[in-house]
Amino acid sequence: MNVTQSPEAMRRRLLKGGVSASALIPLLGTGLLTPFTVLAAEWNRSAFTARNLGDALKNYGGGSASDSRDIIINAPEIAENGAKVEVEIICNVANIRSLAVFAEKNPMPLCATLDFSGAALPYTRIQLKLAETMRIRALARTTDGKTHVAFREIKVTLGGCGG
Repeated sequence: MNVTQSPEAMRRRLLKGGVSASALIPLLGTGLLTPFTVLAAEWNRSAFTARNLGDALKNYGGGSASDSRDIIINAPEIAENGAKVEVEIICNVANIRSLAVFAEKNPMPLCATLDFSGAALPYTRIQLKLAETMRIRALARTTDGKTHVAFREIKVTLGGCGG
């Protein structure tokens, strides 16, 4: 069924959009609202664009991490389709500042970073795109600079990154 708008409805929609845009223009002109402040102010471009795991870990700063049983990775043992693999990470380590997820054999291994503040219990459920069967790694960094890591092997039957 094809629904068309009346000229009056189209005119109202245009006026609403124009009023919204005209309200933002002074903020842009004064510098109070800039794309830099709206978008992520700080992100580790070199870690996210690294083409191998070693460079991604080095650029992220996770080279010397200790294994931890307090990081729990819940993921399927076998993923039928690598294009959408749901992974749940629960971190019971105290004073976590950030959590990063790496997929070792992906073209760009760093999948996600999450920053936490205060006394939050780090928990996330994300969907990863995995190129092939691989180990994923969750890296947790504490406020005092220590790094903890946990691993999980996921077998992929149909690759998600072009496979």
